[in-house]
Amino acid sequence: MSLAVVRSRALVGLQAPEVRVEVHLANGLPALHLVGLPQAAVRESADRVRAALLQAGHQVPSRRITVNLTPADLPKDSGRFDLPIAVGILAASGQVPAEALEGLAFVGELSLTGQVRPIRGVLAMLLALQADDPRRRLVLPAACQAEAELLPDGQALLASDLTEVCAHLRGDAPLPRAAHRTPEPAAPAVPDLASVRGHAQAKRALEIAAAGGHSLLMVGPPGAGKSLLAGCLAGLLPPMAHEQSLACALVASVSGGFLPAQWGRRPLRAPHHSASVAALVGGGNPPRPGEITLAHHGVLFLDELPEFPRAALEGLREPLETGSVTLSRAARQASYPARFQLVAAMNPCPCGHHGSGIRACVCPPGAPARYRHRLSGPLLDRIDLQIDVAAVSAQELLGCPPPGQGPEGPGGSAATARRVAAAQARALARQGVPNAGLSPAGIEAHCRAEPAALALVQRAAQRWHWSARTLHRVLRVARSIADLADQPAILPAHATEAVHYRQSAILGAPPDPAGPP
Repeated sequence: MSLAVVRSRALVGLQAPEVRVEVHLANGLPALHLVGLPQAAVRESADRVRAALLQAGHQVPSRRITVNLTPADLPKDSGRFDLPIAVGILAASGQVPAEALEGLAFVGELSLTGQVRPIRGVLAMLLALQADDPRRRLVLPAACQAEAELLPDGQALLASDLTEVCAHLRGDAPLPRAAHRTPEPAAPAVPDLASVRGHAQAKRALEIAAAGGHSLLMVGPPGAGKSLLAGCLAGLLPPMAHEQSLACALVASVSGGFLPAQWGRRPLRAPHHSASVAALVGGGNPPRPGEITLAHHGVLFLDELPEFPRAALEGLREPLETGSVTLSRAARQASYPARFQLVAAMNPCPCGHHGSGIRACVCPPGAPARYRHRLSGPLLDRIDLQIDVAAVSAQELLGCPPPGQGPEGPGGSAATARRVAAAQARALARQGVPNAGLSPAGIEAHCRAEPAALALVQRAAQRWHWSARTLHRVLRVARSIADLADQPAILPAHATEAVHYRQSAILGAPPDPAGPP
């Protein structure tokens, strides 16, 4: 037989479309030609496959070998097609039975010694194969066993080298199947709220943000504790459901960074402020996920927010609203989930002490305003909670009781996490999504408020000329505060607190004492 067809899988975003690897042997000068829109890494597979076949003790036919990767209009990248190309050459030359390829698909990169090396996106390929052809088994690198074990049906066959694959195809020694095993979730290694001295208002804002999935911006002088507070948020969030854990594992698999120890743990991403648009939002060719996708179902912490490139920050606007990002390129388009919780921190000015009351600001006139204007109005409009974080005095830092025994009460993050879990459970039972994910129709249906509370929010919206988006976000925050208090309706006290968290004394006008408190 001079023709063999081997099934494989490509990777486009989070999707894994099927690719048929057609290998044809013809008379002519010995050569190996790859067609079907292969990129550089795929074109280089010709040399890797040739060396791997020879090292594994197989013959490379002294004929003209043509490998067609179909569909031809789908760009093919990375070395995941090495193994199916090698198997196709062996089947076309009669070194393994061609009928043994039925019911199998192959992915894997080959080393020059014939070892099957790990690839990224194995979980996406298994999920796609499970949806398209559940009876077909996927032969993949044994090093990707941890990802294969996340699915329950044993659809993956594990191969360490090309010799094992050939022995399986000949029926000599079957490849082992990946058994279903769900890793035990590990507790996040984050600071405890009990270790934070003072900052009662910031802790309350963290609790509200965790309960409703709201975005949070903290403004204060350097060393006030903003980064420490932000690091505590991941420890307040409820454990992820299985579907959320699988979605996070899928994103990590596609990016090539899946670790079994991270199963069930909410991602906490903290990119440096020099991150580019492609690093933060995603990009490249082919498009790869960025930090907002890697933080899916988790926390994205942006420290020194105004220092990020303006274009990178503006790229957050649509994902904050929709929970997804679509990266369009000339040749292809990829969509990634981006349901992250934004926590940001910034100084009030370049020197960091404008309005702090502790040290005089040394910035030239107009510098604080220019610094604040690095953040656009539309971006600030999408941040639910905006609070000022004042510096804690040395007396308060040194004179407080030991952590967990002060006025904050015992338990720290554990006690707060229990209140957050109860509040979020109420929201999910009522509407099926966290309060931050409520649509305008959902706000009208589930954010029921007493007349006095509605009147207070209405006066605040008129006084500070809120947009419809700002008004809706205030109502969502008020709903989260009511859930923490186990109240079925939004009371005036809940609305008052939500309005206060919307007006930072540094970024915008503080609440007018003559108006709503």
